[in-house]
Amino acid sequence: MKVSVYQGPGAAGDVAANVATIASAAERAAGDDARLLIVPEMFLSGYNIGPAAIAERAEASDGAAASAVAEIAARHGLAILYGYPERAGDAVYNAAQLIARDGTRLANYRKTHLFSDIDHNAFSPGDDNAVLAGLDGWRVGILICYDVEFPENVRRLALAGADFVAVPTALMPPYDFVATHLVPARAFENGVFVAYANRCGGEGDLDYLGRSCIVGPHGRDLARAPAAGEALITAELERALLDEWRGVNTYLADREPALYAALARD
Repeated sequence: MKVSVYQGPGAAGDVAANVATIASAAERAAGDDARLLIVPEMFLSGYNIGPAAIAERAEASDGAAASAVAEIAARHGLAILYGYPERAGDAVYNAAQLIARDGTRLANYRKTHLFSDIDHNAFSPGDDNAVLAGLDGWRVGILICYDVEFPENVRRLALAGADFVAVPTALMPPYDFVATHLVPARAFENGVFVAYANRCGGEGDLDYLGRSCIVGPHGRDLARAPAAGEALITAELERALLDEWRGVNTYLADREPALYAALARD
């Protein structure tokens, strides 16, 4: 399965402009024969735009923006995973939704591990347990940004059957280690592909690191974007590579869960 990752700055607060950017990226990804396009965290609204602006732009998972992205997916025959602010009752979540190639909604994930005041002041934490969706015979797990930095999150997805973990993100300095080293380690230690879709450029007082990547279960880059500038990267996820490295790295089979029980306690 071919996967594309879009890295871009987005237009802070301008949902219509960001939907148009998704449409342009989807056309390019479809031209590369990709079956899935992943765009960054909170891409529809902007991330560092303040709690009030986020709340104003938040919508239900089946809202107007979701319908617009669904139309783009169906037009190009391309699944799309995008970040957006989700409203559910009085709560607002930092969410990512996966739309199938026919425009139907496959999965919706709410960020569980909130980062600093930028998240805590704007969002409620999600309580999702291992959100997975089927796509082209692959089991796709979804995390958002800070979530992937906790080893338990990728491990629980791998144990639930994920072959591939997709991560919309908004990574900023000084955390370049996450993009360059930690994400490949997560892929290697769990025997999964990981796609990490970051922003670039600036937004308010934040600068983003870029360095979006698609990493194989061997922990090596299949594709990587530069630190600066808009980019669309594409890579083929090969079942043979997955099977090979799961045979080499037997971490999941060699676990001793009884030894780790204390780690689950507060």
